[in-house]
Amino acid sequence: MNRRAVVLFLSLGLAWGIPYMFIKVAGAELAPSVLVLARTGLAALILLPLTLASRRHRSSLPDVLRHWKPLLAYTVVEVALPWVALNHAEQTLTSSTAAILISAVPVVGVVIALLTGSTERFGTRGALGLLLGTVGVATLVGLDVNVSDLGAVAEMGVVVAGYALGPVILSRWLGDLPGLPVVAVSITAAALVYVPVVLLGPGVPATLPSADVLVAVVVLAAICTATAFLLLFALIGELGPVRATTIVYLNPVVAVAAGALFLDERVTVFTLLGFVLVLTGSYLVNGTPRKAVVPVGARELQPAR
Repeated sequence: MNRRAVVLFLSLGLAWGIPYMFIKVAGAELAPSVLVLARTGLAALILLPLTLASRRHRSSLPDVLRHWKPLLAYTVVEVALPWVALNHAEQTLTSSTAAILISAVPVVGVVIALLTGSTERFGTRGALGLLLGTVGVATLVGLDVNVSDLGAVAEMGVVVAGYALGPVILSRWLGDLPGLPVVAVSITAAALVYVPVVLLGPGVPATLPSADVLVAVVVLAAICTATAFLLLFALIGELGPVRATTIVYLNPVVAVAAGALFLDERVTVFTLLGFVLVLTGSYLVNGTPRKAVVPVGARELQPAR
């Protein structure tokens, strides 16, 4: 890995490791749906101009829009539902616990692949990874989460399932499309969907949120969404789509450290045990050789954090 790739890798790990902390901060004053609208709206204002500024990406927009059905499905399972569920769950769970639970996405992705009749070979290594990942989540939930928090854990299950289903939709129906226009249109669509949701639900905040919350929203939109995807595209150019996915193992490390250092979140022995088991399981599952090949266009996109 050359120096540029290292910088990109660490930058992306930071960008996708800190959103859990900032969601915790913003969620103290903003309703979950309002936070989704603010994050997607600001990110769309960044991604759309970047897409339109590129002749290649601009010319691909009609083709992207012709795939509106799978694009809408992707937006729902990857952004619209998971982000509001994550925001709501973090009103109860610590940011560290949320991040560790989300790191089980590769494990759930393998289960989905098996249930949908994928031709991928699973193998002993993948089976061991699935077992360790399951035990890790069970350890975290059974020993480090209060019974009263199980509703929030169920919401995290929605997040994990959505993040695992998103790449399946991309690989099957959107794999030939360039990544940036797909993300820009998807994020914009999510923002438009949440306009009536917010207006008919909690409504726009009557008073201006605190400075900490405003900073958190800007960071979530500009760094954790828009910039993160640009970093991902650059990292793929340096490492290729397969090696770039190893970023999933750095994100929860950053999230746990950020929660402990800046939010004074308690890190227990069971947190660390669940953390190690889930990451080891995800590594074994994600690193298992498979026969099926995912289209390059789909590999440009990983779960939006």
